[in-house]
Amino acid sequence: MNTSPKPEKPDDDLAAFRAEMEGVTPAAPQNRAAITKPKPKPIASKRFDDDRQVMADLLTDAGGWDDFNEMGNAESHLRAGLSRDILRKLKRGHWAVQDSLDLHGATSDEARDQLAAFLIHARRAGIRCVRIVHGKGLRSAPGAPILRGKVRKSLSLRDDVLAFCDAPAMDGGSGAVIVLLKG
Repeated sequence: MNTSPKPEKPDDDLAAFRAEMEGVTPAAPQNRAAITKPKPKPIASKRFDDDRQVMADLLTDAGGWDDFNEMGNAESHLRAGLSRDILRKLKRGHWAVQDSLDLHGATSDEARDQLAAFLIHARRAGIRCVRIVHGKGLRSAPGAPILRGKVRKSLSLRDDVLAFCDAPAMDGGSGAVIVLLKG
């Protein structure tokens, strides 16, 4: 003999629930903020292709990294078509340095990779003025500054560099360069 009670029908359960809840009102919300997750900013897919191409160009030494000439040791550089006033303002510290890269102790290949990555980072972050410390080359094997010429030559060939000049003495003098980037 089965003495267990028979389960109630689902309609009976629903009717019983409604009978119990009759006259009940929902509680008022208590100081809750409506939090919505912000949509992520769109990322231009072409930007990644451009960054990869820049890195590839720099790694193949087509970017002038290993070319030595007079421009590589220039004290200053101004993109063609720009007012000389921009270079004068850069030399006088008109723009605040927003970020800095120190290449001391880096090999030529390491410095090239760090410089490329740093400039990509600066462009993405919207940074306009940076300082790159390459050193004066006092401990270079041939007795001449190697990184100084390579950094400056590479900067002079980049489209995103508007101008550069020697840093003020307190910021490294001829062992560093202040760079103004496109906005």
